[in-house]
This record gives sequence, structure tokens and C-alpha cells, in this order.
Amino acid sequence: MDNDAVTETCGELPDPPRRAPDVEDDFTDGPRPDLWIAHYLPHWTTPDRSAARYDTSAEGLRLRIDAEQPDWRPEDRLLRVSNIQTGNYSGDLGSRRGTHRHREDGLVVRTPGPTRLLWAPSAGRVDVRVSATRDQDCMLAAWLVGTEHADDRASGEICMCEIDAAAVDETTVARSGVKAHGDARLTTDMAQVELPFDATHPHTWTAIWGQGETIIGCEGVVLRHLRQAPDYPLFLMLDLFEVGSPRGEYPKTATIHSVRGWHSD
Repeated sequence: MDNDAVTETCGELPDPPRRAPDVEDDFTDGPRPDLWIAHYLPHWTTPDRSAARYDTSAEGLRLRIDAEQPDWRPEDRLLRVSNIQTGNYSGDLGSRRGTHRHREDGLVVRTPGPTRLLWAPSAGRVDVRVSATRDQDCMLAAWLVGTEHADDRASGEICMCEIDAAAVDETTVARSGVKAHGDARLTTDMAQVELPFDATHPHTWTAIWGQGETIIGCEGVVLRHLRQAPDYPLFLMLDLFEVGSPRGEYPKTATIHSVRGWHSD
């Protein structure tokens, strides 16, 4: 279901595991090459269109949309994106198999590559610290998506957050939940969640999933508790989108400060 109502908070998030994270990155030296692919779903397009634009500092990884950046896939809507993801899967050239089949018509592999499962837990916890953007026509998102490398039905998504620039003010509204994306075992359940702060300031999103449940929270507070969860490997994707014809001032930016993840499978 799609829910337009703003959800109520429902308690504190559990503490993270006491053991060290299985993966951790503060991006001071750029995305770790053993953890991240700095392309957005590169198999569905070409490298010049999928490559992320970014720079690094003590604050973390600043994703950019640049003025001359091409659309990710010209057959789709006008869309530019800078993304990092913890793996990738594609079928052969011209096939219809690959991670995150976002449409059914005309989508075939354009740039095949090896299967890379850099971090793809079937259950676990991830904490992502970010600063969103107020740049025109942009959105910051954090997703866990089914790899589909072993089964193309394993396509569901945990949407930690989607934060439109237009929804950021002294308080912020984001979208959060689960998307089935063709997995008949899941039901799409997205809702708007209200954050009592300006999301351009650093803040931490958390997803905890497994054994048929998904918890999504922000700044230590549970925002969504769903009685369903994908039970197959998921890649983490962190991205900045610009939708529509280029306009406004460039570069448009958002920052990923850090990521910590634990798998429990």
C-alpha cells in the first residue's frame, strides 16, 4: 500500500551490536574500492552515464550532480544520478537479467560486468549518516535492494529514506518503507515520515531486518516497523538524483558522512 499520512514515532531503536561492524567507511580517502562500486546500476546503461561524481573531505563523501552530467539512461525520464553501491550483478549483453530491473519494457543489459558481492547481507543492520540537499529538483536516497544474482524474483527493496529537496525545511518529510518491485512475497508499504529537524544537517538512518521484520529509524527513533522483510542478499545503494531538465546552480550536492554495517545471516 501507499500511505500519504505522516507516521508516528514508535520508540527507541535497539543498540547496535557490541561487536565491531562487518563493514565501515568514513570516506575520508574516498569510497573503499573493496566495498563500493561508484556507478549507478551500470549494466543498464554506459559507464559515462552511470559513473558517480564526487569529492571527499574530512566531512565524508560529497556526491555531486554537475552541469554537464548526462542523463543516466536517455530512454528513461530525464534523470542524472551519482551513486555508490556495495556490489552489482548483470546478465549477458542484451539479456534482461540484472540487479534492480526498474521497468519491464525495453530494459536490457548494455554494459555487462562480473557479479560482485562486496557486501550483500540477507539480514542485518546498517547505519548511514548523511546530510541531504536543498538543491533544486534533487533527492537523496538510501536503499537496500535485492541482488537478483541467484533468483530474479529476489527483487525487493528496503527504502531507508528518500528525501526530496523541496521537503527539507526546519522540519523534513521523507519517504520510507518496503517496495516489492515484483517480488510477490512482499507488499509495497511506503509512508511519509516526519523528521523534527533540517535534514541538510548530519543525521543517521538505520535499517534492521531479518526473520520477517524490518525496522527503519532515524536519530535513534523507530519510524517504521514492518512485518515483512526480504530474506535474500541485498546491496546498499546511496545516491543523489536530479530529475527533470537541468536548471539552477551547479554542482548540486549531498554528503554521505559514514556507513557501518553488520550482517546477521
